[in-house]
Amino acid sequence: MSSQKLSKSYASYVLQLSSVSIPSKMQEALADDRWTNAMAEEMAALEKNATWKLVHLPKGKKTVGCRWVFAIKHKADGTVERYKARLVAKGYTQSYGVDYQETFAPVAKLNTVRVLLSLAINRDWPLLQFDVKNAFLHGDLAEEVYMDPPPGIA
Repeated sequence: MSSQKLSKSYASYVLQLSSVSIPSKMQEALADDRWTNAMAEEMAALEKNATWKLVHLPKGKKTVGCRWVFAIKHKADGTVERYKARLVAKGYTQSYGVDYQETFAPVAKLNTVRVLLSLAINRDWPLLQFDVKNAFLHGDLAEEVYMDPPPGIA
């Protein structure tokens, strides 16, 4: 790709974005301290929030797998802000009516966001943006869910 037609600042931004890569295999992540630190940070947050407890799998129960999802958070100038690792359950291995009865995902509607932005502008409210490192929904599950241990964590 040619960067001749890009401004110097934008060319620098694009160069910063392409200078780092997200691991495609677990072995790649485990070989890089930046990713192992991100995984340790995620595990610490999960433990702090008492997300699970380690137990032996009871007879007749099956586990849900899990995997790591990696991402790089960039600053506005393209430099790396932080490396993120999220542990996600492989929920697609579950069956409706057997493993769960309902699903729920809180999502803001775009019209609601537009109304809030309009109110903020018309009333001169300050607008702030921030990043939440770890957000957890605090709800109790009625079902028992057993998950495999995270890959790469002993």
